[in-house]
Amino acid sequence: MPVNKPSITALLLGLIPFIAMCFSVALWDRIYPMVLGIPFNIFWLVSWSVVSTLCMSVAYRVETTRIKREAKAE
Repeated sequence: MPVNKPSITALLLGLIPFIAMCFSVALWDRIYPMVLGIPFNIFWLVSWSVVSTLCMSVAYRVETTRIKREAKAE
């Protein structure tokens, strides 16, 4: 079975969490304020872990829909 190239939408959905967690350190590298009783930097990373899961699930759905559509076209 050949490997399909991912769509631009799926790639962008994968890059969003990477960029938010890696290149925004200067914005969230703070202990105060506290959010929900935890330091903001921990809250930021945990939040993006959850958002990353959502982004990856949407990217998966985009890709499976595209592959099914291409299979029907053939």
